[in-house]
Amino acid sequence: MRALDGLRGLAVAAVLAYHGGIPWASGGFLGVDAFLVLSGYLITTLLLTEWARTGGIALGSFWARRMRRLLPALTAMLLLVCVLGPHLMPAGDLAGTRGDALAALAYVANWRMIFHGTDYFAQTAAPPLLQHTWSLGIEEQFYLLWPLLAAGVLRACRSRGAATRVLLLLTAGGVLASAAVCLALIRGPAGLPRVYFGSDTRALALLLGCAVAVLPARSPASTARGARQRTLAGTAALGAVALGWLWSHADGADPRLYPGGLLGGSLATAAVLTHTIRAPASVTARLLSLPPLAALGRISYGVYLWHWPLFAWIDAERTGLRGAALFGVRVVVTLVVAVVSFVAVERPVQRGHPRFLRRRAPALAATATCMAAVAATAVAALPPGPQLAPSTTAPAEATAPAEPGHRSDQVPDRSAGRHHRAGTPVSAVIMGDSIAWTLVNYLPPTPDVTLHDSTRQGCGLALDSPYRYFGTEHRVSRECRHWPSDLRQAVARHDPDTVVLLFGRWETMDRVHDGRWTHTGEKAFDTYLLAQLDRAVGIASAHGAKVLLATEPYNHRGERPDGGVWPEDQPQRVDHWNQLLRQVAGRHRGTADILDLGRRLCPHGAFTWQVDGVQVRSDGVHLTPEGARWLQPWLVSRIEAAAH
Repeated sequence: MRALDGLRGLAVAAVLAYHGGIPWASGGFLGVDAFLVLSGYLITTLLLTEWARTGGIALGSFWARRMRRLLPALTAMLLLVCVLGPHLMPAGDLAGTRGDALAALAYVANWRMIFHGTDYFAQTAAPPLLQHTWSLGIEEQFYLLWPLLAAGVLRACRSRGAATRVLLLLTAGGVLASAAVCLALIRGPAGLPRVYFGSDTRALALLLGCAVAVLPARSPASTARGARQRTLAGTAALGAVALGWLWSHADGADPRLYPGGLLGGSLATAAVLTHTIRAPASVTARLLSLPPLAALGRISYGVYLWHWPLFAWIDAERTGLRGAALFGVRVVVTLVVAVVSFVAVERPVQRGHPRFLRRRAPALAATATCMAAVAATAVAALPPGPQLAPSTTAPAEATAPAEPGHRSDQVPDRSAGRHHRAGTPVSAVIMGDSIAWTLVNYLPPTPDVTLHDSTRQGCGLALDSPYRYFGTEHRVSRECRHWPSDLRQAVARHDPDTVVLLFGRWETMDRVHDGRWTHTGEKAFDTYLLAQLDRAVGIASAHGAKVLLATEPYNHRGERPDGGVWPEDQPQRVDHWNQLLRQVAGRHRGTADILDLGRRLCPHGAFTWQVDGVQVRSDGVHLTPEGARWLQPWLVSRIEAAAH
């Protein structure tokens, strides 16, 4: 039915708009639930039709058809991601892609994301290239389990009516159970990610689609008339309004959406779907059958499959486009690739001649196995992303292994406050966040300077909470609040000649201060930041150490969906923070000085991935090992000069 293709087209258009950052599509992610409802309906219809025609269900043939329909395009997408990903994405954004690809190939991506704590709506980095495969995993798990259950019920029941009644009871009970699990989990420690990615919690949409398929089986009339027709039409109209509101207003990070919003959106889709199939001449069916919608729906699987990596690769940095222009280019490229996938990959495999397929079953199985093996091999070749120490552990200075002539955890044998002793390595404490961690841990050993790692990832000097990162709210962790005592202990323990303070990433984010959202550049918040800097300099210099305030380089951790820059990556915020650093260095003249790391990493006054032919940034924020080695002569000379 073309109308069902049209409903698919609407659903995938909502997903594209959401991932493209269209302002009026904040709930477009719920288009996935419409896909799930449709899947439940179509698969159950196929099973019931086969049972009515043949008196049984050939499960092996059913699963083979699903494999032919879904696996070839997925394999092609995974291969392209594996081949092009390392060339088109920062190394830091490829961390986990190897495991994600294997999980996608096994159709368990949603559970991998649950176990890894992935939060679909609270990203603090560019989302994984294969994050969208979570929904494919849910559908494939449904394709495996539901036919087994339906076939068992159909065989056990003596009549068609009895079988459909049992199936209706199962679907109704399953929907209620799924909603109950969703409600329990959203209130528990597992929270939103577990609910969003869970096969059990998203089963309610699939089971509602199954119920829509079973209902016509009990009342086989192809059209509805009179009062029933008006009721169906009115329900479908309400469903369409509800879908429009949810797709344009829903907030995925709002716990109130679960299970109410998921259930409401799925019921609305079921209402539209029921009217479409029971009244094929209705206005609903005719609107959904419009050629553009139906055409988009026919290639919707490929559109969904390819749009996510393509949107990541076609970004504002490469194209120079923003907003509607960038979205248009992304959509056009996605449609072209989806059409090619549909014509060259999906349809030829799916429509292979049945006799040929039966005669060539062993060869096809071997071919599928080879395709999977090739994909797995390509996945295994992906480079791992940079590994950072856990941000919730104790300060690295207490656990990091010592390296001769570089890092040391031994208390120096000298009295507090003495100047550097000639002929001995300069002792320096490095304190900061994950950027400082990459700096101190990627530096090669040097006999001239001994570094003491006192970094703590995810922590800045600003302790106001909450703050916004990648557009979502987060709270300052308990460990971050200990930075004054951490710094005091590090200085007392190592009695350093120099202390390097490398902060700024977290200070440039939007934060709630004195009850309102603010940021650098606003007077009250600047006053607070200056006080925190003064406090840090006072603690760091308590034993006579020279304090180096490292300026923040420009960052480019990721783009907003519309191609814009997140507030924390705006150059003017970095500039203002660095002005505050210089103001503090001026107030503590003789005790503090500027270490102009920002100018060193961004020599032309703008973000750059490479300097002097060396890639210095791995993900737009953190240093690469090569970048740290490139920085070493400059950094060591500055630390030594500060100590003398």
